[in-house]
Amino acid sequence: MCLMKAFSHVLLLLCLVISSSQLSSRAFSPQDYANALEKSLLFFEGQRSGKLPSDQQLTWRGDSGLSDGSPYHVNLVGGYYDAGDNVKFGFPMAFTTTLLSWSVIEFGSAMGEQINNARTAIRWGTDYLLKAATTTPGTLYVQASMKSTVYLLQVADPNQDHRCWERPEDMDTPRNVYKVTTRNPGSDVGGETAAALAAASIVFKETDASYSAKLLHTAMKVFSFADNYRGSYSDSLNSAVCPFYCSYSGYHDELLWGASWIHKASSNATYLTYIQSNGQNLGANNDDYSFTWDDKTAGTKVLLSTDFMEKKTEELQLYKAHSDNYICSLLPGTYTLQSQYTPGGLLYKESWSNLQCVTSTAFLLLTYAKYLSSNEEAIACGSSTVTAETLISLARKQIDYILGDNPANMSYMVGFGERYPLHVHHRGSSLPSIHEHADHIGCNDGFQYLYSTSPNPNILIGAVVGGPDSRDNYEDVRNNYQQSEPATYINAPFVGALAYFSAESPPK
Repeated sequence: MCLMKAFSHVLLLLCLVISSSQLSSRAFSPQDYANALEKSLLFFEGQRSGKLPSDQQLTWRGDSGLSDGSPYHVNLVGGYYDAGDNVKFGFPMAFTTTLLSWSVIEFGSAMGEQINNARTAIRWGTDYLLKAATTTPGTLYVQASMKSTVYLLQVADPNQDHRCWERPEDMDTPRNVYKVTTRNPGSDVGGETAAALAAASIVFKETDASYSAKLLHTAMKVFSFADNYRGSYSDSLNSAVCPFYCSYSGYHDELLWGASWIHKASSNATYLTYIQSNGQNLGANNDDYSFTWDDKTAGTKVLLSTDFMEKKTEELQLYKAHSDNYICSLLPGTYTLQSQYTPGGLLYKESWSNLQCVTSTAFLLLTYAKYLSSNEEAIACGSSTVTAETLISLARKQIDYILGDNPANMSYMVGFGERYPLHVHHRGSSLPSIHEHADHIGCNDGFQYLYSTSPNPNILIGAVVGGPDSRDNYEDVRNNYQQSEPATYINAPFVGALAYFSAESPPK
């Protein structure tokens, strides 16, 4: 009925919203979302590097990377492995931390007993980022990764990073350390690190004031470093970060993103002035329809728009207009649609790890809806008037799809539902636990587990994998890393979205 050509675009949009809302309300309860929220946070325990705490719940993991940085006389122990490998990439780790913090800032009131686990996950990231930012003056340590001896002696193939299939507990090759400095700048990773520290300072402001102040102070110093010594870390570090986490969008978006978070965290007029003076050159007038670890444009617009809606900061009205454009680009049935959806209704942006785009988009939809609702506003998408309820329904459709309301009747979160991925592209999960198989498993010896058809022996509870293709097809094969690899930055915004739907009433 919804597809009758005679229906106007407004009616088509209404029909899609109503049908998806009805379907979703039958599929999952607030308790289901709360269960998924708990699991989503538990996933971060599986990604920990360093000395594990006594209350570690994913007990198949063990200590790892305990001497990271020591060959360079610095302490870089801790932090997170980004995905299914044993690399600590600073750029996506900082973005993960920013989005975890934003999730708590907006929807922490709905997290219940999980709020402490969320803060713990954030602090595991910020403790490491503080080390990376403060160990050496004028230096930001970006990455620690497993390298062969040859690679330490010369510029090598970037695939050296992934030449082993080895448990993090077994890493026995040198751990190279990469850094950006005044001579080899990295404004992108610097801006994101500043954003992460500033956002986290808001999270801890009420529970640990001294830690919060340290985070914010460091964020300001890192931002100044990133802004004063401009350049892309991809150009400075080359094959050490490319093609894995190249800064394809450049560094302008991170500078505006970082300044926006410090503005929000500090209410220091200097940063609002910076945004006003530099916004145009840093992308304020650019409409971008994705929000990922690389491109922060849409996220920055929404962040600054919430400040405009909440505080009526007139200097930020421009960002509200561009945020409206971004939201309109997502809505099926409008003339303003700029997005693709699978036949099953999943937002589709990337062939590799598409669910990172889905979770971040759902989070932005819910955040924008929160402020539209509290200010009794709506937005115009062409001839359509769009309310907060429309955004919430679209976000719910995306979240429910991930949790199992999809053509495959499969959850894309490990450990949630009756059917979920069993062959996750993840070294620690796919190899025998160090506690069950204490003998060392060497670099090449682990590949038998990569290519095995047996399910992963260790369940990486809460991991959200890359997800299905544009036709809703998913191949549960461990070496199919485009679809089967989880990542911290997929889960981070998912935490906020799940918290929203776990509440019996919309979070304020």
